[in-house]
Amino acid sequence: MSRWPSMLDSRDRGLAYGDGVFETLRVTAEGRIPLLPLHLARLEQGACALGIPMPEPACVDQALQQAGIALAGAGVIKLQLTRGAGGRGYLPPAHPKPNLLWQTSDLPVWQEQDRRDGIVMGLCSQPLYPDVLAGHKHLNRLPQVMARAEVARQGWQEGLLLSSRRQPLEATAMNLFARFDEGWWTPDLAAAGCGVGGVMRRWLLADLASRGEPVSCDLRPLSQLCHAQGVFLSNSVVGVLPVRKLAQWQWAVPDSVRVLQARVDALFAA
Repeated sequence: MSRWPSMLDSRDRGLAYGDGVFETLRVTAEGRIPLLPLHLARLEQGACALGIPMPEPACVDQALQQAGIALAGAGVIKLQLTRGAGGRGYLPPAHPKPNLLWQTSDLPVWQEQDRRDGIVMGLCSQPLYPDVLAGHKHLNRLPQVMARAEVARQGWQEGLLLSSRRQPLEATAMNLFARFDEGWWTPDLAAAGCGVGGVMRRWLLADLASRGEPVSCDLRPLSQLCHAQGVFLSNSVVGVLPVRKLAQWQWAVPDSVRVLQARVDALFAA
C-alpha cells in the first residue's frame, strides 16, 4: 500500500475509531477517473458530516497524481481522509490535522460468464439497522466486514443485506436494482436510514432519468423480488453485475440489464 503524504501515525483516529471517510475510484487504462466529481462530492459530504476539514483541492489533486503514477494504468485508487492524530478518548481534537491517504490495487476479476449470466447471491443473517451516519462512506464498516465473512463461509459470490423488517437494502459492497414490468426499482436507503447510495447508483439513476425510463425508489418486502424480470448489483468499480440466483429464486438476464451494463462499460473504455 502506498500513502500520502507520510507514514500513518499510530495515534490516528482513523485507526482508533474509524474516524474518517473514504472513496474507491476506478481508473481507466489511460488514467481517467470518469466518476471523479461524484466521488469528491461524496467525500466532502462525508467529511462535513463528521466535522473533518477537507484538504485543499491542490492536495487532493497531488494525491491522485501520485496514486495514478503508482498505478500506471487501469485499476483502483482508494482515498481515505482521517481526522488525524488525537489523544486518548473519543473527544475529537479542537484543531484537527487531517490525513489524506491513498492506496492502489488491481481491478477485481470477475469471470466473463458471471458478467454475462449473473452471479449467485445469498441472504446475510444479520440485518442492517438505522444509523445516524447512514449514506456516508465512513471508515467503520464492521457490519459489512462481518457480512462479507459470512458470504465467504457460505460460498456465495455476494450477500444481500436486509432491514430488520426483511426489506432488501443492498449487497455487502454494491447497490441493488431490479427490473419489473412497470420499470426499474432500487431500495430507498434514505427512508431505511441505513446503507450507502453508491456513486454508480447515482450515475445510473441520472442516466435512466435522462432517457425517460421510470425508476421507483421505495422499500419493499423481500418477496417482491420473485416478480422481478431481472436483478443486478452495481458499484463504481464493477459497474453492472447481474444476479442469476438468490435463495430459491432464479432470473435470466434481460436485455434491458445488458444494455445498462454496456453503457457503464463504455464509461471506462480506453
